[in-house]
Amino acid sequence: MKPDHIPTLPSPAINCRGQLLSLAKPVVMGIINVTTDSFYEGNRMHELHQVMEKAKQHLEEGAAILDLGAQSTRPGADVIGPEEELHRLLPAIHAILNRYPTAIISVDTWYAAVAEKTVHAGAAIINDVSAGDMDAAMIPVVGQLQVPYIAMHMQGKPATMQQHPQYENVVTEVLDYLKQKLAECRAAGIKDFIADPGFGFGKTIEHNYALLKELHLFKDILGVPVLTGISRKSMIYKLLGITPVEALNGTTVLNTIALQQGTHILRVHDVKAAVEAVRITEKMKG
Repeated sequence: MKPDHIPTLPSPAINCRGQLLSLAKPVVMGIINVTTDSFYEGNRMHELHQVMEKAKQHLEEGAAILDLGAQSTRPGADVIGPEEELHRLLPAIHAILNRYPTAIISVDTWYAAVAEKTVHAGAAIINDVSAGDMDAAMIPVVGQLQVPYIAMHMQGKPATMQQHPQYENVVTEVLDYLKQKLAECRAAGIKDFIADPGFGFGKTIEHNYALLKELHLFKDILGVPVLTGISRKSMIYKLLGITPVEALNGTTVLNTIALQQGTHILRVHDVKAAVEAVRITEKMKG
């Protein structure tokens, strides 16, 4: 067979409420925390005008997705219920889509009721840090909603996940977990499954770097798009002896490594730097 006749797999893409978002080239997801207690103080926005300013900035800087979350998942953070999440999220979704009708909004929640109501309000993706483990109704509901689902691995729960994380082999265990979740989601009718290894969620610094080193395996073995969320996390600032505020340079280094490992989506606080990393790594690929 001649080289130009070698079959190739189609480029990955996800269906976001009728908009087909190509992941043939990596895309950037801009974080918008509608909270007062996010671990990174530069991304705490509890007023609607702050949310709108951040959405405008992210979109102008090249974000393909806006990821709205109302629940802080930093270790030890207070847990809020679905009613409070909706109270924070729905006005933000309505305001963003009123001003930017084609914006693709992802909602960061582990509550099925929040997923259902925010998708009906216009959100296009559900991003679940518990991969359905904190609400058994989540995966069936997302299957009914027919939206892309980001399933993240987390050992334990946010309040306690960093106390004593332990693995025999972190890469194998996280891969096996996401394989199981992929099968569960396919059975529920979820067509667009995105795998997130869950950097910083029930993992030590050593666990996080072991996962990053083998990140390509998630794309190769699972055969689905991969999301990497390492922006300003403790695997950077604790290693370097700095604060989250000072961790942009380290974030860009790790995002570049993740792109070289084949990640499809970078979830970040700083869109401009991430978009530049994508442009440079894509140029290097030729």
